[in-house]
Amino acid sequence: MQNLTDTINIRRLQHYLYCPHRWGLLEIGDCWVENSFVVKANIVHNRVHSPDNAYTSKNKFVATGTSVWCDEPEYNIYGVTDCIEFIKASDGVEIQNYNGKYKVCIVEYKPTKPKNSDYYFEDALQVYAQKLCVDRMYQCDSDAVIYYSDVKKRFPVRFDDKEKFESTLKRILSEMREYLKRGIIPPVRKEQKCSGCSMKDLCIPKMRRQAAVFEQIDKSIKEEVCENF
Repeated sequence: MQNLTDTINIRRLQHYLYCPHRWGLLEIGDCWVENSFVVKANIVHNRVHSPDNAYTSKNKFVATGTSVWCDEPEYNIYGVTDCIEFIKASDGVEIQNYNGKYKVCIVEYKPTKPKNSDYYFEDALQVYAQKLCVDRMYQCDSDAVIYYSDVKKRFPVRFDDKEKFESTLKRILSEMREYLKRGIIPPVRKEQKCSGCSMKDLCIPKMRRQAAVFEQIDKSIKEEVCENF
């Protein structure tokens, strides 16, 4: 029988990528605090997921808030995409209930663009996880873009180094499952930037005490994951 911790929500994957300790507080510690950044991101995603934004035209149809999943044992992930665009193309794939062939493009919405690059690697890895699901569901090789609302612009996501995305995703999923199985909250990373985190006030007073307790446990978990990877 499959354990519930085996299935990972893609949105929770993004939380882990941002900060494993914050993810642990959410998933294992059952904590939650909002700030202006969280509210802004929620507004962006709620607006995108609205059924009012789905539409069909002559050569294109757009689906919002689509549930996607990949139940292959090495991934076993699921989530909800912000937006999927289906554009008519002779070299596309057939989509059930729609005539013709279509190219598939995932559109992920984010509130803030990084200053020195088109997108954050963490955002791209989240989209890669969505792409795995979409490609298996529609039997296609989907494209993907990230739309940053602060600059109101789309940035194509490049998956040229597929091996890097795939190995990183598998490793992160393995780490998450190991923490969930053991019920252990990961320690704060030394390089972690906490100024914009909604859970900063809840987390920081406990940082030094938790870091000392969990450092050895964290090391053993990651060593075990690497050995089995």
